[in-house]
Amino acid sequence: MTRKEQLAGVRRILVKVGSAVLTGEDGLDLQVIEQLAADIAALRERGFQVVLVSSGAIASGKHRMGIEGKLKSIPQKQAAAAVGQGRLMRVYSNAFGKHGLFVGQVLLTMSDITDRKRFLNIRNTLFTLLEWGVITIINENDTVAVDEIKFGDNDHLAAMVANIVEAHLVINLTSTEGLYDRNPADAKKAKLIPIVTEFTPEIEAAATEEATPVGMGGMKSKVQAAKKVTASGIPYIIAPGRRAGVLQEILDGKETGTLFLPPAEHLSSRKYWIAFTLRSRGRLLIDDGAKEALLRDGKSLLPSGVTQVEGDFVLGDPVTCVDAAGNAIAKGLVNYGAAEIRKIMGLKSSRIEQEQVLGYKDYDEVIHRDNLAVTAQPAGKSKA
Repeated sequence: MTRKEQLAGVRRILVKVGSAVLTGEDGLDLQVIEQLAADIAALRERGFQVVLVSSGAIASGKHRMGIEGKLKSIPQKQAAAAVGQGRLMRVYSNAFGKHGLFVGQVLLTMSDITDRKRFLNIRNTLFTLLEWGVITIINENDTVAVDEIKFGDNDHLAAMVANIVEAHLVINLTSTEGLYDRNPADAKKAKLIPIVTEFTPEIEAAATEEATPVGMGGMKSKVQAAKKVTASGIPYIIAPGRRAGVLQEILDGKETGTLFLPPAEHLSSRKYWIAFTLRSRGRLLIDDGAKEALLRDGKSLLPSGVTQVEGDFVLGDPVTCVDAAGNAIAKGLVNYGAAEIRKIMGLKSSRIEQEQVLGYKDYDEVIHRDNLAVTAQPAGKSKA
């Protein structure tokens, strides 16, 4: 199947652009931003919807304040973002305004999307902006985000937003041509990988952690984000961001960058939210029988399959399911708190009530399959 055929159904695109693309020696690279705006405007003319996740606020603020080198503390980064975010939006507004397009700004933290009600409110706002034809520019709210509520970097923010807006394609614009089989900065014989159909150990090893001086994540972060995005059924492309017209090249079906294809079976939007948005509050170690039931049969997790409980969590919290080898295989919302599960683990559901272990039995399952997202896959089968 050709690249054009693989992207034939794409209409809504999420574009993520990093600091390494947007910034130059004099702060924001206005020429690159003008190119990006023209490229997106051309896609709009062709009937595509585009949402933009953009870095650049901290780098812009650093330049405005005359700061060289890395910022040393979170308050410094937050202050730089406060200075730079306004300028970043002004530059975007001017660039898109030349094409008759309005821009809207949405700043997010993890806490905004881990709460299901706020998640849905954000989703409604973003869909309204799409209906209005506004170019929505999304960034992490760096001025208030701390470690507990940070996405980590904008690669992962983009992965979350792709699920929220139900994107048909994610394009991550970077300072490289795509994913290479080894770090091209260290190896002259490095070859570009045009397509990835499975996240093998070789693919994982090819992604390095090195980031640029103005960026947060390296290629490893982008590949991890690709894994999340494709898990929800969305293709993902890593492509060169400083090339004029690169977005049109991609939508014209040219072999640009690295295309990550989703598996045949993928997570629903809600299960994606559970798997990749919510932060786990603990771990449940499960036996091989329970592992088989979850991975191959799509079953719920019963008390009989739990062998150990780690953490202090309550009813409704997200908890990771781990096999005997310590591999995380699923995440779900528990029907019982940690203290209760410690009392009923290893027991058949019928014994919980009969023997009055708890004095009550509100649920047969520790985690019901409707609230369980499988994040691993058994050999020979796509992720479910």
